This record gives sequence, structure tokens and C-alpha cells, in this order.
Amino acid sequence: MGQDGIHLETSLGYLLKEASSALRASMEDVLRPLGMTVTHYSCLELLAQRPGLSNSELARGAFVTRQSMNVLLQALERDGHVTRPAEARVGKVLPTQLTPRGRQSLEKATAAVRSVEVRMLRGMTPQEQDDAYRVLQSMIRSLHDDNEGPSEH
Repeated sequence: MGQDGIHLETSLGYLLKEASSALRASMEDVLRPLGMTVTHYSCLELLAQRPGLSNSELARGAFVTRQSMNVLLQALERDGHVTRPAEARVGKVLPTQLTPRGRQSLEKATAAVRSVEVRMLRGMTPQEQDDAYRVLQSMIRSLHDDNEGPSEH
């Protein structure tokens, strides 16, 4: 690429996207035998950590559209992994809960996903891992801060 262009081998954004794609592919590989996708796993994990989330909240947390999440929730409910009330207590929100079967599926998926994370980090020292977490969290904060309003720079 030209002098002013982005050089992919040194573009942090490109490297993050490549790492994200590799992580997702590795997660899909270990989740597929369990009958899950990354989105399926993310939904169950979100519900385990924050029971009662709405369709919209789950969609945001799993980085999918509300429509995609609604289709997934219908399948998870049909398969006995989650329950949702037939009618909303307030407004239109149908809070979703994991069932014991959903928790059991999540346990297996969590072990599989953790094995991918361990593999991803195996070439790093504990200090490098801590530094990576801190740096990534700082980048995320900076980008969120920039999106929340005008900058004071």
C-alpha cells in the first residue's frame, strides 16, 4: 500500500481483527461437537452471569441483532436450555432464565472455550497476560469514551 495507507502487518486494528477471527474460529471448532455456536455459548454465559436479561440485552452482549437473538432464544427454549415467561410482567420485556439443562450445557461449553483461551495464551508469561488484559481494556475504554460524546482534546 502507499506511504499514507495502512500497513496491515503493523496495523493494531488489523491484528486485533485477525486475532478475533482466529479466536472465533477456534471457539466454533470446540463448540460445534457440543451442538453450539459462539453466539449460543455467549447467550448461555450471559444468562449464567446475569439472570433475567431481556432479548435486547442479550443481543447487545452477544454482538448480534435482536432478531437473531430472538430466533436463538426460541431454539434454546424449545430445547429446554432456557425459560421465558409467556407474558411480560412489565412492558414488553421477557426476562430469560437458564434451566438446569442449560447450566449443564454451559458447563461443557465453558470448559471447551477455556481450553481455547489457554491455548491462545500459552506463549505468554503471567505478566504478559496481565499486560494484555490491561491494554485491551484500556483500548476498549478509550473507544467507548470517544463514542459517548465530544472529545475534550
